[in-house]
Amino acid sequence: MDRSPRGRHYFSHNPMALLQFTADNRDYRRHRSSGVECTRPFAVRLGVSMRSIWLGVVISQVTLRPLRTIVGMTTIATVLFGAWNAYADQRGDALDAAIPAAMQKASVPGAIVGIWQDGHAPYVRTFGERNVATREPMAPDLYMRIGSTSKTFTVTAMLLLADQGKLGLDDPIDRYVIGVPSGNQITLRQLAAMRSGLYNYSDETNQDLPQQPFRQWSPRELVEVAYRHPLLFPPGSAFDYSNTNTVLLGMVVENASGQSLASFIEQHILQPLGMTHTVFPVGAEMPAPHARGYFKMPDGTVVDATDWNPSWGWASGNMISTLEDLRVWAHDFAMGKLLSPAMKRERDQFMPAPQEGDGALYGLAIENQNGWIGHNGNTMSYMAYPYYLPSEGITMVVLLNSGVDIPGSWAMMQDITRIITPNNLWPGLPKQ
Repeated sequence: MDRSPRGRHYFSHNPMALLQFTADNRDYRRHRSSGVECTRPFAVRLGVSMRSIWLGVVISQVTLRPLRTIVGMTTIATVLFGAWNAYADQRGDALDAAIPAAMQKASVPGAIVGIWQDGHAPYVRTFGERNVATREPMAPDLYMRIGSTSKTFTVTAMLLLADQGKLGLDDPIDRYVIGVPSGNQITLRQLAAMRSGLYNYSDETNQDLPQQPFRQWSPRELVEVAYRHPLLFPPGSAFDYSNTNTVLLGMVVENASGQSLASFIEQHILQPLGMTHTVFPVGAEMPAPHARGYFKMPDGTVVDATDWNPSWGWASGNMISTLEDLRVWAHDFAMGKLLSPAMKRERDQFMPAPQEGDGALYGLAIENQNGWIGHNGNTMSYMAYPYYLPSEGITMVVLLNSGVDIPGSWAMMQDITRIITPNNLWPGLPKQ
């Protein structure tokens, strides 16, 4: 009889051990009836909390006689599975109630929400309408504009080129793009970290957007808007979120790679990760099926802005994706799947970013929102929140077809995390 720490006696003294039962019933019955003592690999894995908790130690061999031990552990497993199912149902019910209430407060017509955690059934729901005119409901496969989440692709492209030795993070921008104010002092790292001091061209272009929503902007036109303004502060001395930074980095990627930014992202990011429903459009085109997006005009009127040209964002904000693709990206981006370990460490040097939330931190186009790693996006008519929480192994993607009330969407994120991760609540709004 096996009396080693890995056998029946270890198991009987560790009744909460996590087991995965692989014994074959026919073998068990045959050996039992013949009086032959048999051993089998025996283990069961249960997920019973916000983390995938191991209830003890997996053992490889256990004596199957007497049957009393197996019956006892089967009962424990049944109880724990039942408890987890009840918890999952309770959490789902709470989300089903909280999300529509938050949508109503934020004037959001439609939402797509996905929450995935290792070892647990996914929570995927759609709420409200994709089109307020036709009253068509939202669906989980709809294409959505993702705004500044595009920055994560642009800067990942730059980091891949750095990994290849084609550029250095501390290279000055004027090595790749001429005409940038203080271009011999501003580094690629500072641009990616939003610490260049360059004026944000969007402060001008967004004011004019309602009057010229279909204008096709070139990257050069965008940065030249910024060049007309003095630096806000000496490079590297402070944080200021600026689309100018990421557009310049998109130009760097094209210069260093010899490819268009769209082509480089497709070949080196989207294809390797199997993200077949993410696109970098040239102009206002949008794949079908998609949700309509809604924007609040200066006079308070809410209009359909779906077909407004997002070229004003280019490398900083014009991409389109889906829930499933962003599920992949939220995890793989946060974990630095495409980067070398050394480059991921460079990217993840987080510094205070007060404009991005109360206590928010920012690396190289990557946010840390109280443990949630990712980057939100806002095109004024669509919003995207794709994040991963490494400590809990949870992926969360929230997509909205409205930019009418940005603080309201932030409050929705707080409501969701209050339910799913009470120890990692979404932070408050920026204090400044």
